[in-house]
Amino acid sequence: MTHAEIRAAFLHELIGIAPDLDPATIAGDDHLQDDLDLDSMDILSLVTALHDKLGVDVPEADYPQISSLASAVPYLAGKKS
Repeated sequence: MTHAEIRAAFLHELIGIAPDLDPATIAGDDHLQDDLDLDSMDILSLVTALHDKLGVDVPEADYPQISSLASAVPYLAGKKS
């Protein structure tokens, strides 16, 4: 998958978890919890959705790697390789 495809998948799953978010206004460096107000259950749901969509495992120790769109895309791309 390309970075653009991973970015689109991440945003799709994020909006599925938090439908009140507007994907057009999510900046690459917006922190999922601090800026977008996701809670720990939302993060867990996102990790599960990403696993289902992309087939990647994100261990809890790596959650900081997916804390923003800018950090999540390269991390997930590396997991897909």
